[in-house]
Amino acid sequence: MPGDPNPTAPPRTTAIDGALIQPLSWYDDQRGGLSVLLRADQERLHGERFGQAYVTTVVPGVVKAWHVHRQQWDRMVGLAGRTLLVLQDGREGSSTHGATVEVILAQRQHQMVLIPPGVWHGLKALSTDESLVLNLPDRPYILGAPDEFRFDPHASPIPGQEPYHWDRRDG
Repeated sequence: MPGDPNPTAPPRTTAIDGALIQPLSWYDDQRGGLSVLLRADQERLHGERFGQAYVTTVVPGVVKAWHVHRQQWDRMVGLAGRTLLVLQDGREGSSTHGATVEVILAQRQHQMVLIPPGVWHGLKALSTDESLVLNLPDRPYILGAPDEFRFDPHASPIPGQEPYHWDRRDG
């Protein structure tokens, strides 16, 4: 009897308006595994367009942050290792302006995170090896006119807000 590799639950909302987390499923058999990451009928996740697909890696101990887009929606899934994804709502006038969401991207927390434009985001590898994250943004990267802005990872990209502390928290 075959299993269902499609997402079986609707996306969950987060403390940031428009940012969603889609729990994903794996179908495993003796040959290996399969997981459906994004389907055309997942209207809340697929948006109106597809831009590109790319994989980014994060070296242990390195913080790849802060990063924001004015128009682009990102959809991120962890493929290998454990990665901390942090979102901060920098949208003026947003009902969740200043909110922070932390998400672990990993096989045991297999999920896709939808990141709206105007939401700052960053990555940090939590595993001892380089981690691997897939992004499915809704726009292609244009070298001469990139829709991206960067900010110091150890400062707050949101004026008046305390910087996010990327150090490990035990407890």
